[in-house]
Amino acid sequence: MIAKAEEKTEITKTRILGIAPLFVVNNVPATLAFYRDLLGFGVMYQGPEPDDIFFGMVERGGAMIMFKAIGVAPVPNYTRDVKQGIAPWDAYICAADPDALAAEFASRNVEFSKPLHNNSDNLRGFEVKDPNGYVLYFGRPWP
Repeated sequence: MIAKAEEKTEITKTRILGIAPLFVVNNVPATLAFYRDLLGFGVMYQGPEPDDIFFGMVERGGAMIMFKAIGVAPVPNYTRDVKQGIAPWDAYICAADPDALAAEFASRNVEFSKPLHNNSDNLRGFEVKDPNGYVLYFGRPWP
């Protein structure tokens, strides 16, 4: 008896280019200015009208973040009492060279909430807290 060859079904997967968290913020124009002027992001959108900016988007490389003011206070992860440990970051941003990025940010007088270091998860990077209290970790796996 000849064994029947397994039929292989190949699934075509469309490439996903990135992911963008949506942060609730107090002031979209001030938040956009922080990300643009200090962190080097480009402002992709702000609006809907020049005198009514309650939504915005920034991008740098493959990283994109959206912001919206909806009349409630931001709730960064580290402020939540989850009773099961801490969730210190609101976003992980993969950086090809964390050392060079930290130097770039330092040249713009960015305040680090945690300096460049190797952590217990084998990641090398640093943390920055934005004006709304959201903590961004810029780093990469470290051998």
